[in-house]
Amino acid sequence: MTQQRAYDDVLGTRIGQTAMLLHGGDREEARQRFGALWAEIGESGAALHRCTLARYLADAQDDPGDTLAWDLRALAAAESAPAEPPEAAGRELRALRPVLHLDLAADYLRLHHPEAARLHLDRARAALGALGDPADDDYAPGVRRALDRLTRRLDQDGGASRGS
Repeated sequence: MTQQRAYDDVLGTRIGQTAMLLHGGDREEARQRFGALWAEIGESGAALHRCTLARYLADAQDDPGDTLAWDLRALAAAESAPAEPPEAAGRELRALRPVLHLDLAADYLRLHHPEAARLHLDRARAALGALGDPADDDYAPGVRRALDRLTRRLDQDGGASRGS
């Protein structure tokens, strides 16, 4: 195992452990630990790590504007990878794009920017092909259902509601 691969494995474990804190309800501790990991890998870290950390940091925020800022960083990290990287990380980043745009659409809806929300819903739909065969797992159908729910919500309230 290469030194980089070993570091990636340890970093992945640390991210996973911190995600468990977040999902267990300790948002403040998770936010601090994710922030420390972000500082450790920096803007030059692997795109998949930056994207993953930024998504979790978005989930750990209390302010919708901060959530949006981290979701924008997650998308920027995903888009910083070459268009056709052969490695698994490249495939994972492409498969995340629909969800990244879905997250941004929800952020913009929360912030009462329905036009921006619609733009990201359209981009999420355009990226659905990266999810692969929906019969392979529950991920793709779940993303499609979430996209449909957010579209209906946007159509019903025109962006007037708060929260998810």
